[in-house]
Amino acid sequence: MCRHLGYLGPPAPVGDLLTRGTHSLRAQAWAPRDMRGGGTINADGFGVAWWVPTVVQAPDGNGAHPPADRDAPAASRYRNAAPIWTDPAVDEVLPQLRSAAVLGAVRSATVGMPVERSACAPFTHGRWAFSHNGVVQDWRRVLTAVATGFGSPSLLEAEARTDSAALWVILRGLLEPAGVSYAPEALVRHSDPAIALRRLAGAVLERAPRARLNLLLGDGETLWATTAYHSLSVLVTDEIAVVASEPYDDDPRWQPVADRQLVTARPGHLTVASLHSDESERART
Repeated sequence: MCRHLGYLGPPAPVGDLLTRGTHSLRAQAWAPRDMRGGGTINADGFGVAWWVPTVVQAPDGNGAHPPADRDAPAASRYRNAAPIWTDPAVDEVLPQLRSAAVLGAVRSATVGMPVERSACAPFTHGRWAFSHNGVVQDWRRVLTAVATGFGSPSLLEAEARTDSAALWVILRGLLEPAGVSYAPEALVRHSDPAIALRRLAGAVLERAPRARLNLLLGDGETLWATTAYHSLSVLVTDEIAVVASEPYDDDPRWQPVADRQLVTARPGHLTVASLHSDESERART
């Protein structure tokens, strides 16, 4: 059911983040160690997002655009429906790109879902990049109900007919709500990513208690992740923050994350809180 990785730290070659370590994300595509019954290999495509500064120009009172006064990170991405180990771009092209923030994923498609480029994470929009490691059983019924409850955009906006793409439509609506909805679950709208992830996971698990729901979200400056029936580990120092389905090397500073947790990470900062409450169980600042 997929493997993913998020990185924040000194600028690094994008391709290297996919191949870093003796148990890299690429190696996890054919030899994952901790799938927990969610498949055996991850050969149904892959993708990677990285953040680049984009110039922001706000119009003045006369409608003119003065020189930009700040940069805003925007997510770019590369995806392929073929197995990651067959794509020469991983070694020949992606290492030429450098970024201080990277989010990558390899995919194991759920039976009945399409194997196509549009179904591969990361899903991106503006500054956001998103990956889902897991499965939502009976996803059309469950996620339609969740989307209706939140007053989310139509699931027809999803890039692919998959649970992951539909989850992204709902989460994107929570992160950047448009208009006001009076559906019961949408009376309070949140743009805080941690709150949005907690609300989304709670709504899905309420309707599909066996859903595997490891979600990974990044904005180029912070990583947020959830655990629900799948593995996750974190490596956070003053210089880097890595959130990954499985450690990519034997560094003793990797910490496993327990089930039903919500992670917020960036260099020098890590919080792990219950997915079902605001109570923080562990923090590092």
